[in-house]
Amino acid sequence: MILAVTMNPSVDISYPIDGFKLDDVNRVGPVRKTAGGKGLNVARVISQMEEEVLATGALGGTIGDYIVKELNKSNIRNDFLKINQESRNCIAILHEGMQTEILESGPTLSKEEGTAFLEKFASLLAEVSLVTISGSLPKGLRTDFYQQMLEISHEKGIPVILDSSGESLKQALLHVEKPFAIKPNTAELSQLLGIEVEDKIGSLKAACDNDLFNGIEWIVVSMGGEGAFVKHGGDYYRTTIPKIDLINPVGSGDATVAGLAVALNKNQDVEAVLKTAMTTGMLNAMEAGTGFINFSKFDHYFDLIKVSKLDC
Repeated sequence: MILAVTMNPSVDISYPIDGFKLDDVNRVGPVRKTAGGKGLNVARVISQMEEEVLATGALGGTIGDYIVKELNKSNIRNDFLKINQESRNCIAILHEGMQTEILESGPTLSKEEGTAFLEKFASLLAEVSLVTISGSLPKGLRTDFYQQMLEISHEKGIPVILDSSGESLKQALLHVEKPFAIKPNTAELSQLLGIEVEDKIGSLKAACDNDLFNGIEWIVVSMGGEGAFVKHGGDYYRTTIPKIDLINPVGSGDATVAGLAVALNKNQDVEAVLKTAMTTGMLNAMEAGTGFINFSKFDHYFDLIKVSKLDC
């Protein structure tokens, strides 16, 4: 079973508005509310792939209750640390082909709550074989909190896919206990390394060869509609994907992590791992919902993805 961690979950609310007007009344069409946060998107896609998943993190209040209700409705097992604060809403206003986001920062966790979650996390590892950690840390937790989770996972021999950015990711890369896999994009690589990383093979290879990434088995650099550049051990790969009818790309990175997690958990070969990850990312982009795929289309698009080993 896969454990999907979301430390700062939310209820994601989409408001479709024709002709968004400032300082005026705007009436919305059908409102979509989903249990959100990057890790919950991961958990939902894993579940839609008919694989076992357990969602965890920290949540509280009526918003937290709603998130649990939605997960239960989708038959997604969950075991969260309950806190005495309200979890957050994240609002997306969809207008004129654009998306304006209003993101609440969420609760501030105490040191004691952070310790309590680490204890819960350690106990949950007894029944899982792989962990995904996604998204931002809530306020109050130290920037090395994910690193602490990595240390616990290493002690129990459980591989971790870490999909984060900024200081929390950097802290997780500065120690001996590295994630098994990471999924940065070129902008996140540039931020981490303090250099401009371009969508070119030479630039991507140089970035992935940086000492900061020593010990990481899989580096999957997302390139959107252009596929991905991948370093696996000492080998390099390029994946290319077909053109699709793009409906909603939000959450495609999370769907990619879900596919990566499922394939790695099954110990599939390199080509199958990469094709699975790319397929789930594509399928999410073809749906209106965030963190949703139509799994019946999986085999068709899986066969259209190309994986090339690079001589570099």
